[in-house]
Amino acid sequence: MGSDSGIGLSRVAVRLPGGVESVDAILERTGSGPRERRMFAKVHGLRDSPTLAEDERLEDLLVRAGRAALDGRPAQLVLYGHTLMYTEVEMGGAFRDRLRERLGVPGAVLSGVSHVNCVSVLRSVELARRFLGRPGADPADRVLVLGGDQGSRYDRARVTPGLTVAGDTVAAVLVQGPGAGRPRYRYLGGALVRDTRFHRNLRMSQAERVGFADAVRNQVVHAVRAAAQAAGLDLEQVDWVMPHLSNRTMWRGFCNDAGFAWDRICLDLIAERGHNFGTDALMALEHADGAGRLSPGDRCALVAVGQGMYIQTVIVEVQEDS
Repeated sequence: MGSDSGIGLSRVAVRLPGGVESVDAILERTGSGPRERRMFAKVHGLRDSPTLAEDERLEDLLVRAGRAALDGRPAQLVLYGHTLMYTEVEMGGAFRDRLRERLGVPGAVLSGVSHVNCVSVLRSVELARRFLGRPGADPADRVLVLGGDQGSRYDRARVTPGLTVAGDTVAAVLVQGPGAGRPRYRYLGGALVRDTRFHRNLRMSQAERVGFADAVRNQVVHAVRAAAQAAGLDLEQVDWVMPHLSNRTMWRGFCNDAGFAWDRICLDLIAERGHNFGTDALMALEHADGAGRLSPGDRCALVAVGQGMYIQTVIVEVQEDS
């Protein structure tokens, strides 16, 4: 589906936890040596990781972000994209019904989107687009997309060796049909790329990790080009990249390979927030828009990369505020 779909996205709602940990302390706690810790700081550019405070719960952040994105509007479907495999027991029981009630959409269908790792949130945006474009859809339908994981629960899941450390930030966005009001961002196109050579995920060997780092750079370029093509654009017509915030290193390679300007990759948050599973690109979009960096007509490529490897890219165009 291209730029004539009429589907759009609301402004993004981001909710940060009350705590923060240094990436260096997390790496030291999980057994990383001084050399690797220096690499994370000096080369990857990672400093801090948002962390739930002792009295906070991830569910509360999801509710706060979701209600902010809804802004009193209804939704027919809620998609919760997550990387870690939370069970209903871990979330306190009856999570699905309780979340719908707390969001103020008790009649909505709520489904989790997982098993594609950090691509889950942007994949949820694509699934929302399909739902809104289904035969017989009401043009006024809306889908709430939620994203966020508690990386701080399990240090082993939080650290991806050699690549990144993940935090606890939550984000939400409302994806809406052409009759649901003026969106902040118009959906233009998207693309999903998979490379199953790296299916062993965190169990990859050292050689496979080296191969993953090389391959992901090439595949991200391919995914952004493919999404731009789906939107009827060339890569040169994309104004901004809202990146997967795993580290700076990957994006240096992207700029070299794609000929894309470094100052058009929105990496402002890499030091203070770093990687937060599937919410990265939405966080970057929210930050860039709030900082006044975006103008109507700007085209933004939102990029997510998941171990596995999965890469999802979504192209949106900034609209005038309603």
